[in-house]
Amino acid sequence: MNLTVGVVATEINYDEYVEVICRSGVKTVETAGRSPEPFMERFNEAGIKVIHKCVAVRHALKAERIGVAAVIIDGFECAGHPGEEDVTGLVLIPAAANTLSVPIVATGGIADGRGLAAALALGADGINMGTRFMVTEEADIHQNIKQSIVDMTETQTSLIFRSFRNTARVYTNDVARKVSEIEAAGGDFSEIHGLVSGDKQTEAWQSGNIDAGMVTVGMCGGLIKDIPNCKQLIETLVSDAETIIDQRLAKMTSA
Repeated sequence: MNLTVGVVATEINYDEYVEVICRSGVKTVETAGRSPEPFMERFNEAGIKVIHKCVAVRHALKAERIGVAAVIIDGFECAGHPGEEDVTGLVLIPAAANTLSVPIVATGGIADGRGLAAALALGADGINMGTRFMVTEEADIHQNIKQSIVDMTETQTSLIFRSFRNTARVYTNDVARKVSEIEAAGGDFSEIHGLVSGDKQTEAWQSGNIDAGMVTVGMCGGLIKDIPNCKQLIETLVSDAETIIDQRLAKMTSA
């Protein structure tokens, strides 16, 4: 279960969400956005392990202090909200590994076995992939959106909401360009809210019209060239990572 706190424009009663989660039998919750500290006591009482997504080492250290089971370290390459410090995974993951004692899950920019091998080498204990799993047979989004990601390059994302200090990385479409224009002109969030609403996003995901709403995609979309099922994806991911670690890197160290 994912609980993202404090990055939306509307008021949400998070206590109600936490109550439902605690009653549901869910055993693991990924929190993101603001600190999960206000909810930790109830999650602990329900026997729920919390994994908190962080875009800065100091946030990860705070999460460790309040008792999370693990942290997700989210590099600047990621889809969605990369924070405001623009630190890529190549630096952020080892920086976190240098200071944390809880397990680290790397995310942002990872789409294949090379990314898995690199994340492990940088000190992560595992990986998380969002954009890559969007482009699978099982993902419940329109085929046109999946194909748009297959066809994109690594440069085909935009950073929006920067002027509101709520940066989001999205696919560069008509909505992203319009939002960027409004921000550049000093516009207020009320001027763009209708363009990036949840309803508009849902319309894009379901209709297949890539320009219908905000489409959250990471830079690693430029690495994705097929639409496998999840079983095929994971098997290929692990096999490729093992080949890189056991053969390519081993040859370099034995030379």
